[in-house]
Amino acid sequence: MATGSARRAALWALRFIHVEAASGIVLLVAAALALMWANSPVAPSYAALWHLELGFGLGRYLPEHDLHFWVNDGLMTVFFLVVGLEIRREMHDGSLSNARAAILPVAAAAGGVVVPALLYILINTDPVTHRGWAIPTATDIAFAVGILSLCGRVPPTLRMLLLTLAIIDDIAAILVIALVYSGGIAYVGLLLVGAGVLLILAMQWLGIRPALAYALPGALAWYGMLRAGMHPTLAGVILGLLTPVRASFARLRPDCVDPTALSPVQQLERRLHPWVAFAIMPLFALANAGVTLSGLNLSAGQPLSVAGGIIAGLVFGKPAGIVLAAWLAVKLKLCALPKGVTWRHVLLLGLLGGIGFTMSIFIANLAFEDPQLLSAAKFAVLLGSGLAAVLGLLLGRLRPRRTPA
Repeated sequence: MATGSARRAALWALRFIHVEAASGIVLLVAAALALMWANSPVAPSYAALWHLELGFGLGRYLPEHDLHFWVNDGLMTVFFLVVGLEIRREMHDGSLSNARAAILPVAAAAGGVVVPALLYILINTDPVTHRGWAIPTATDIAFAVGILSLCGRVPPTLRMLLLTLAIIDDIAAILVIALVYSGGIAYVGLLLVGAGVLLILAMQWLGIRPALAYALPGALAWYGMLRAGMHPTLAGVILGLLTPVRASFARLRPDCVDPTALSPVQQLERRLHPWVAFAIMPLFALANAGVTLSGLNLSAGQPLSVAGGIIAGLVFGKPAGIVLAAWLAVKLKLCALPKGVTWRHVLLLGLLGGIGFTMSIFIANLAFEDPQLLSAAKFAVLLGSGLAAVLGLLLGRLRPRRTPA
C-alpha cells in the first residue's frame, strides 16, 4: 500500500512538473503575441477587445467592468486559489510545516520590498518622480512561476519559497496602493470578507463536501475584497488556505469518510491546475503584456530618471534585497536554508522576484498622471522585468560543475 501511494505521488509530481514547463512556454508565447499586437498597425483592436464592457446584469450590486478586469480580478482569483492550495498543503506536511522555515520567505520578501524602494528614491530625489517609489517593489507571480518552470531541475522547495515570497510582495503592494495611492481601505468590505470566511468555516464544521457549495461564500469574500478597495484575487489565497488538508475534516460525523480518500486540497489542486496552467495564465499574459511604446521619450531628465530608478530597482535592488535579507535571517539563526536549496538558488529567487510586470505597471498608472512619465515607467517595467527574467533563466539553466570526491 505504501509503495503504491509513493508511486502515485511520484507520478503526480512528474505530471505537475511537465504541466508547469509546458505552461511556461505557452505563457511566454502569449506575452510575445500581446506585445506585438499592441504595437502593430491593428493595435486599436487590442485595446478595444480588453475594454469590452461586461456587467452580467448585476449593475445594482456590481458595476460593469471591462474584459481586462474580469481576467485580472476574476479569473486570476482561481490562479491564486491554486497558489493558496499549494501553500496550505506545504504548511501541513511540506517545506512550510515548520514555523522557522516560514521566516525565510517572509524576511526575503521584506528585503525585496525595502531595497528596491530605497534604490529608486536615491535615483529620484525630485518630488514629482518620487511618487513612483513603489513601482519596483512588486513581483508578478504568474510570470515569475512561468520562468521558474523553464529553469529545469530546481529543488521543489524553491517554487514554494517563490510563491510565498510573491504573495507577501503582493500583499505589501496592495497595502501600499490602499494607503498611499488611494483613499484608504473601506472597512465595510472587510466585514463582507469576514462573513464569507465564517460561512466557509461553518460549512466545513457541518461536513459539507461538494466544492461548488463553497462558491457562494467564496464570491462573498471576493466581493468584500473588491468593496474594501483591495485586490480581490487575494480572496483566492484565503480560500486556498482555508481548504481542509484531511479527507475527514468535518467536526460532525468525522468518521463518515474513507480515510484513504483524497483531501479537498488534493482534489481541487488536481482539477484546477491544468485549467490554470493552459487557460487562465496564458489569457492573463495576453491581456497584460500588450504594453504600447508610443509616446516614449527618454531624452528629458525626469522620464530618464524614472526609467533608471525602476530598472535599477527590479534588476539590482530586488535580488540584492532578497539575498541580503535571507543571509541576515540565516546568519542570525532565525531560520536555515531548506534542504537542497543553496545560495545560488536564493539568488535565482531574487532575480525572479524582479519580474514586476503587471503589478508594477498597475502601480505606475496610479503614481503618474504625466503621459511622458507613465510611458517611461511602463517601458522601464517591461525592460527591467525582461532583464530579470532572462538573467534568472540563464542562472536557472546553468548547471554548476560537480567537484570530484
